[in-house]
Amino acid sequence: MQFPTVDLPVVPRLLAAPAPGWVETTDVIVIGSGIAGLTAALHLREAGLHVTVVTKVNIDDGSTRWAQGGIAAVLDPLDTPAAHASDTELAGVGLCDPAAVRVLVEEGPTRLRELIRVGAEFDRNPDGSLMLTREGGHRADRIVHAGGDATGAEVQRALHAAVGRDPWIRLVEHALVLDLLRAPDGGWAGPGRACGITLHVLGEGSEDGVGAILARAVVLATGGMGQVFAATTNPAVSTGDGVALAIRAGAAVTDLEFVQFHPTALMAPAAPRADGARAAQQPLVSEALRGEGAHLVDADGKRFMVGQHELAELAPRDVVAKGIHRVLLATGADHVFLDARHLGAEFLARRFPTIVASCLAAGIDPAEQPIPVAPAAHYASGGVRTDLHGHTSIPGLYACGEVACTGVHGANRLASNSLLEGLVFARRIAQDIARDLPAQVEPAPTGAWRGGEGATVDPAVRESLARAMTRGAGVLRSADSLRATAAELVTLGATRGAPRTASWEATNLVTVAAALVGAAYARQETRGCHWREDYSDSRDDWLGHLVGSIGPAGNLEQDWEALC
Repeated sequence: MQFPTVDLPVVPRLLAAPAPGWVETTDVIVIGSGIAGLTAALHLREAGLHVTVVTKVNIDDGSTRWAQGGIAAVLDPLDTPAAHASDTELAGVGLCDPAAVRVLVEEGPTRLRELIRVGAEFDRNPDGSLMLTREGGHRADRIVHAGGDATGAEVQRALHAAVGRDPWIRLVEHALVLDLLRAPDGGWAGPGRACGITLHVLGEGSEDGVGAILARAVVLATGGMGQVFAATTNPAVSTGDGVALAIRAGAAVTDLEFVQFHPTALMAPAAPRADGARAAQQPLVSEALRGEGAHLVDADGKRFMVGQHELAELAPRDVVAKGIHRVLLATGADHVFLDARHLGAEFLARRFPTIVASCLAAGIDPAEQPIPVAPAAHYASGGVRTDLHGHTSIPGLYACGEVACTGVHGANRLASNSLLEGLVFARRIAQDIARDLPAQVEPAPTGAWRGGEGATVDPAVRESLARAMTRGAGVLRSADSLRATAAELVTLGATRGAPRTASWEATNLVTVAAALVGAAYARQETRGCHWREDYSDSRDDWLGHLVGSIGPAGNLEQDWEALC
């Protein structure tokens, strides 16, 4: 496959940081404390391993607790794993890995029941059975939810409590992971095996807080990269740290062009952050609200999704996002409306308390007024490439959750498959590590161990970066818009900042933005949540994956892998 390339920023092989001032040792490091990370940690402990969980702020500050819709799993006797797989693959528009999808749908119900045994309490019918609902792209009621629209918060609560009960899980909060440590070639466990991380922990170790944790395996569960865009449903911590770390370390990444924009984020003003920047997390208005009968309408009150897809407002997310974007382009407006007034105040308050609270905080009463909504960056379908057991291309480095590309989502994630994916593949990673963990930790890893190398970007570039990415690499893309974005990234990536948290985050954002733009520029078609206005149709010759990696000089490279 021949595909075009565009000039992109040079990626540093390491973040500029001092040498570690303190060192700890554990069996396995899990980076991230959402559903994927905490599930992995709990299963690793079941195998008798000591686990250190590293999280960027507090244990509950990731994306999991913001999930409203629920977890998809086949629990209805009239439903089947094959039907769930079919819906998943249809949403993925030809790029799902059927083997990964089969693992997801067949193992998912068992993993969900395990989560219930851990303590997660889901909404139930009067007879005690789990209440099931439907979301976009599903052709059966198979979504379990908690607190109406607070599923993520309940899942996070239950996992947090379970981890807190285990004294052999060490939790390191307020810690930004910097770089992967790898054993010397020909060392204790094979060439270049992951053997730990460097990280910055506020208030720990040396004056600057930089330290190292050595381990026999490293699990990335760092979540997404939504903060690369000006408007996103992702929390402030979602700066692509795991994908950027993996790229710098030499791991393969894939499908980064497929960023799902949630069709219905509440168009509320962004709140100011303490550092003066604008927080870019838009409240989510779950498609479960559409599943209960809410309608998308334009300013004239017309339902515009009717006739665009057989499922209308419950079409897959990319279809709905494109439908909304067409209305915005035609009218010049910055939002459409979600009309739930006919559902009634009592039902809305009981079924969707989180959404109602967000609306009321923005001065909107959804029982009396249509809710202003627009697409916002929501979920990265691509990420660090893994196999069915979570292995990346670097021995000893695993990935699960949104940071990973397991092959489940293809070109567009099916609603409520993300929490399920975290449960299923975290368990598989723990099982694989328990079977195949090396016997010892190499005390003298290479690379970032030495300190004083690498580079960081000036954090002042973040606002310009987010604007450029939204304008040129957001919902609607073209060769011209992507070239312009790439040129801006080259300029922004050439700035330099002193080693500190803001600079490390900015460097990660530039790295993942560059990798995303390179893939989006190369893929000359519209497929799933990758929408090219200059290539409006999907093409059979693009049935395959762009696999990205870092070159010897820090240049980002793409290889093509066609589907068999």
